[in-house]
Amino acid sequence: MDAPANDYDLFEHEAHGLASAMPSLLVEAARIASALSHGIHGRKRHGPGETFWQFRTYENSDAAHNIDWRRSATTDRLYIREREWEASHTLWLWPDLSPSMSFISHQAKTRKAERALVLTLAIGELLVRAGERIGLVDLMPPSNAHTAPQMLARNIATHQDHASFRNFPVSQQLKRYSECLLFSDFLMPVEEVTGMIKSLSARGIKGHLVQILDPAEETLPYKGRVLFESMDGKLSVLAGRAQEMRTEYQKRLALHRETIRQTAQNHQFSFMVHHTDRPASEALLALYARLGPSLLGAGGAQRSSSKGAAS
Repeated sequence: MDAPANDYDLFEHEAHGLASAMPSLLVEAARIASALSHGIHGRKRHGPGETFWQFRTYENSDAAHNIDWRRSATTDRLYIREREWEASHTLWLWPDLSPSMSFISHQAKTRKAERALVLTLAIGELLVRAGERIGLVDLMPPSNAHTAPQMLARNIATHQDHASFRNFPVSQQLKRYSECLLFSDFLMPVEEVTGMIKSLSARGIKGHLVQILDPAEETLPYKGRVLFESMDGKLSVLAGRAQEMRTEYQKRLALHRETIRQTAQNHQFSFMVHHTDRPASEALLALYARLGPSLLGAGGAQRSSSKGAAS
């Protein structure tokens, strides 16, 4: 989305203020995560570990030495004491901090880059609380320490001009079976986005795409003579009657999005859209729900399939 030229200087100036804004963004992320974390627990499942998980009824396939005789003595049944599998999953986070993410219209209160950072930090907070490991591609190795969200914020603030935040993650750090969460407007050429999805998928990597858009980028609400200029100042378009561009613009945006959505679906990536005039908590809750089946929900599948493996 191009911005009206008279706002460009302001956007360019404030685009580099993320480091000073990071403390407040981190506080906002922690607040949102705390509000949603009630009732969220780690991926509890049967397996090797020291933490007691549950008792279950003895089955013929179970080894006799796994019987908990103290629990069994209180009833006429035999019980097995199962321990929790203390395993964690690695999720790589990537917020897009390219120039286009600095855009903000009169219809929103926050820039796309700031919303991307809040969502990155908030989902990081939730994942760490759930026992998962989070990492920042090329800049921060995976960690599930309780300070990991603060480490994440520090790395982003320190390296906000790093090329990693302007190019899709293709790092060899991303190993097979790992997952990545990408926050961007995805308004670059569609071939770049679909190519990234296909490349990561071919390496056995799962992904979740969150498209963050200003509401004006959906509706193109401008009228009359408007000079649109790209956020990096390299391209400009003078529209004599901006409202006459609206229908064609929306058609192209819809096609762009549908191409990304279809490619994501074909490669088992998830895709969702979030607008900056909506609360960040809405996107966070929707994203966490999408992560659930592959993370927290995995425990349920493990429980039923491993009942006879406790030996």
